[in-house]
Parts: sequence; C-alpha cells; structure tokens
Amino acid sequence: MKLLTDKVAIVTGAARGIGEAIALKLAEQGANIAFTYVSDSSAVKAIALEGRLAALGVSAKAFQSNAADFAQCETLVNDVVKEFGKIDICVNNAGISKDNLLLRMSPEQWNEVLNVNLTSVFNMTKQVIRPMMKAKSGSIINMSSIIGITGNAGQSSYAASKAGIIGFTKSIAKEMGSRNIRCNAIAPGFIETDMTGYLKEGDAAEKYRSSIPLGRFGSGEDIADAALFLASDLSRYITGQAISVCGGLNM
Repeated sequence: MKLLTDKVAIVTGAARGIGEAIALKLAEQGANIAFTYVSDSSAVKAIALEGRLAALGVSAKAFQSNAADFAQCETLVNDVVKEFGKIDICVNNAGISKDNLLLRMSPEQWNEVLNVNLTSVFNMTKQVIRPMMKAKSGSIINMSSIIGITGNAGQSSYAASKAGIIGFTKSIAKEMGSRNIRCNAIAPGFIETDMTGYLKEGDAAEKYRSSIPLGRFGSGEDIADAALFLASDLSRYITGQAISVCGGLNM
C-alpha cells in the first residue's frame, strides 16, 4: 500500500520547480493531484505535468488560478471538491521573489511579494479547512524559506513574507488541532530551481555552497520528500512545526 493511496492533494504553483517535484512525489505515493498555474505562458508545462501525473496511475487536473486572489481560491477549492470529492492535503507552494535593498524598494514591490507569498497562504488555507473540518482530518503544508528564519540583505520583503508563513502555520495548527487538521511549514535552503539559477556557477555559487555543511545545494526532490512525510500518516503527531530542509545551513 502506498502512503497516500486515494488521498486528494492540492498543490499551488506546481507547473515548475519545487511545486512540480512535490506534485510528482505525492502522485508516486498514490495521491490524486489538483494543481495550479497562473500565467498563460505556463499552460504548456501544466498540460505536460498533467500527463506525467496521469501516467503514474492517479487522477490529475491542472487549474489556472491565482492563489493571491481570494475569490479565485474559493472557486478553485469548490471546483476541486466537485471534481475529486474531497481535499486531504493542501501544499501552499506559490511564491515569488522581488529582491531589492529597502532604500530602493517600492511599495508596489513590497505588496506584490507579500500578496503572492503570504496572503495566498491565508486565501487557500481559509478555503481548504472547510472540507477538511467536515472530514475531521487534513494536512496543510506551507512553503516558507530559510530566509524567513535568518533574514538576508536585499530580501526584506521575501524574508517578511516567509517569516509570516511560519507564524501563520503555528497559529492554524493551534486552531485546527482539535479537528485533526495538521499544519506545518517547510523552510527550504538554497534549492536549485528556475528562481535560483544564479546559484549554479561562479564565485557566488561557491560562496553559498561552502556555507552549507552538507556541501551541496538542495534539489526539488529533497523538498518533495519532506512534503511527502508531512502529507502522510508518518507525521500524524507533528503539527505547528517549521522544518528546515537546508543541508544544515540553519544550525
């Protein structure tokens, strides 16, 4: 028996990178997958991922939906429940970075990062807890970042949004624990994705790599394994935690 047989998972921002890796990992363990993408330019990748997921023997459907938009989240969750019958797992993965020194950062840049990274987690969590409360079970996994714990120069908006996710996660865990709904966060370190292409080569890459005790950058697979653990009953007594997956960077 696979770890997530017959479970239904929503993964936001799954057309690429960490979200794609998580969707595939959950599907490999038997979960039916509803996942989101935002832009028309991601539609081709989303359709391709839908096919890869279906090839694993599960039901899968891509939804074009913006997690930063409350109304779209409400529609999405209603559509997923109608299509799949329930929601057991929600992975709030959608996120962006707009790095800039505070002196140069505009209010628009600040608001965009907070809306996409933090408000989206509120939007989705508020919607998925309804079917989860009805089922008296569920696992919510919020994607934070090691930067939300340590901070980083030039990333104040990103750090604030990811730190906010940790506080939100701990609060929801306390609110929903009596309903058997768990809420945890994952704080990735330096992970090789499209957003972190600058890590792959050059002096900066070597500087970052040398600061990691395990001596390498992480992969989407590393984060997906942590998400699988938190989504499954292997973590049935874990809630309100922010698990750093960073190669020992945060010690």
